[in-house]
Amino acid sequence: MFSKPSAHMTHDAQQFDALFKHNDDPWHFKTRWYETRKRALTLAALPAQRFASVYEPGCANGELTAELATRCDRVVASDGAARAVELARDRVAAFKNVTVRQAWVPQDWPDETFDLIVISELAYYLSRADLDGLITKARVSLNPNGTLLACHWRPTIEGCALNGDEVHRRIHAGIGLPRLLEFSDADLRIDVWCKDHRSVAVREGLR
Repeated sequence: MFSKPSAHMTHDAQQFDALFKHNDDPWHFKTRWYETRKRALTLAALPAQRFASVYEPGCANGELTAELATRCDRVVASDGAARAVELARDRVAAFKNVTVRQAWVPQDWPDETFDLIVISELAYYLSRADLDGLITKARVSLNPNGTLLACHWRPTIEGCALNGDEVHRRIHAGIGLPRLLEFSDADLRIDVWCKDHRSVAVREGLR
């Protein structure tokens, strides 16, 4: 589901392939209120009602992908696990504006530019070196007024070098964009970075 194994990697490809081999929804994206609420918060945090293009690496079985498809003209989603890609393609089959690819990040990052990049529940599975590579790829592939949203679980995950807070601090230090929004509770953290740092109300001329 995530980056290929490296010398600094704590989770490898075989682990993620195995997760989906035995369970089409290993993180209970379809059944847990936590996951439904997280997706709602993620979508609400976006500073624009609609985006021309979005990239979502680590899309898993495509639950968030399907919701992004209603807010974006074109969605590119990817995952490293072959079974996850199959599931995501099935989930978004009704959306003609979505492409799902098998790819490991940051190595297989698409050679394209996007108005929105969504990094959700992904980055703490990467090594520090791979996370820095992902941040660089994201920075280069964002359009001039592009938006980056990151959403991650805050408690420590066994076997991961980073937790969600550390991931977001590293993204903030490396992305080179103003932070437009910060949200956190005991469970999760959502941050949004965008060169256009005006609030939603200002963008709509309300103040």
